[in-house]
Amino acid sequence: MGYNAELKRNLSMFTILGLSFSIIAAPFGLSTAFSIALTCGGPITILYGWLVVSIISLCMAASLAELCSMYPSSGGVYVWAAFVATKKWAPLTSWIVGWVSLVANWTLCLSINFGGSQLIMAAISQFRGNEWAPAAWQTILTFWACMVIAAIVNAYGVKYNYLDRLNTLSFYWTAAGTIIIGVTILARAKDGRKDADFVFAGWENTSGWPDGWAFFVGLLQAAYTLTGYGTVAALCEEVAEPEKQVPKAIVWSVVAASITGFVYLIPVLFVLTPDAADLLSAAAGQPIPVLFSLATGSPGGGFGLLFIILGVFAFAGIGSLTVALRCTWAFARDGAIPGSKYWAKVNKSLDLPLNALILSTVVVSLLGLIYLGNTAAFSAFTGVATICLSISYGIPICVAMFRRRVMLKEAPWTLGKFGYVINMVTFLWIILATVLFCMPTVAQPDATTMNYASVVFAFFFVLSAGWWFAWGSRHFAGPLGAAPEEAVKNISPNNHHVHAQDAKPTVDVSSHGSEEK
Repeated sequence: MGYNAELKRNLSMFTILGLSFSIIAAPFGLSTAFSIALTCGGPITILYGWLVVSIISLCMAASLAELCSMYPSSGGVYVWAAFVATKKWAPLTSWIVGWVSLVANWTLCLSINFGGSQLIMAAISQFRGNEWAPAAWQTILTFWACMVIAAIVNAYGVKYNYLDRLNTLSFYWTAAGTIIIGVTILARAKDGRKDADFVFAGWENTSGWPDGWAFFVGLLQAAYTLTGYGTVAALCEEVAEPEKQVPKAIVWSVVAASITGFVYLIPVLFVLTPDAADLLSAAAGQPIPVLFSLATGSPGGGFGLLFIILGVFAFAGIGSLTVALRCTWAFARDGAIPGSKYWAKVNKSLDLPLNALILSTVVVSLLGLIYLGNTAAFSAFTGVATICLSISYGIPICVAMFRRRVMLKEAPWTLGKFGYVINMVTFLWIILATVLFCMPTVAQPDATTMNYASVVFAFFFVLSAGWWFAWGSRHFAGPLGAAPEEAVKNISPNNHHVHAQDAKPTVDVSSHGSEEK
């Protein structure tokens, strides 16, 4: 791909699978975003929304796996975007995708760690009989503590092999924990169980949106949960045979997470008491701790089950920062971030881009301050993460599709004759999702319930556009191998590149359909 190897290839396919599975974190994501689907339709949105998004996510994961197998690089989607585009448009395409992907990784890490801090606050409230509600500053401090812990684990994770062990443990913890939760709440069910009609056909729309639109808005719960699988491409340069192992991990993590989600959701819906309105008024805006306590008959029993979810969160919070810092480092080594020379450095004693870790941690921590002015900030965090991930995934997939997928014919992981159909499903979903997830979850929002996802997205869009016109349009040539040789000489901040003529050859498809190696 044109880069010198700076990171050790000491991770296995199962480690990457565990990392992807832990970032998706189905029980945790479904729990923290539970109120969204509960407001917009209840059981039907929760259950069938998960089914719809699972199928779409599998199509998207398969499309990303194909691209990853052809162009394995820690840059991930922004590198793929450059390689599938024409030479003329490669720099601008990779710049757009790179910045969207960077924001996606930062806000995904933000939403996971912030959602976890809200769950911790909700657990404390449960122990106090729901008579205590956390102040915004208390939630922020808890969030910052979670970020510091994740940063410390990541800082020493490679050198002492923590990440490998944590990602493997995460897989087993999540799978076993999901089964334990399901069996426990169904067996105890202190307030009784709902009937099958409620679980599989119940509809409770309290959002104020028309029923059909409410269902689509409620898909944010499932769409937010089933994201992040493509971000593990950021570890391509730490895996042997990444063109084979990483695509497998991407696809199988979505399959495993989809099954885990159903195993988790169905028991929860069977014990979904009391009414939705009472659950939605729970402290810290998290209804799942209340539901667990009611199902088990005691705050202690509820916390025992919640502890399993908090364990899933711990793995997800660490894993999301793992990929965010590597995405930051990969983009910086091509000179696309202000101060790239500093952020692209690799700390040799830790075998890690330590400066990129610090930058990612600080940016994510500062974004959490939005919560001080808007108590519905979590919806904005989840919305912008989902939107940005979808767009960053979608652009290289769509460019390849509209250019007749010629550059993917020799991909080790190929979609074959189904490629166009699978890519088209992905393309249509991304258009819909971008509109949907900018919508507030209620029809008549006020300043505190408005969805500010579009505002956060616009802020980073203006920032990246300004940096493009100020510097990128003259100096940024895109990732190596996809960039013209004469431009490559000027884009390395730390001489991290192999000469362009030694890079992997690319296929360029001209407008009249001929191919040129």
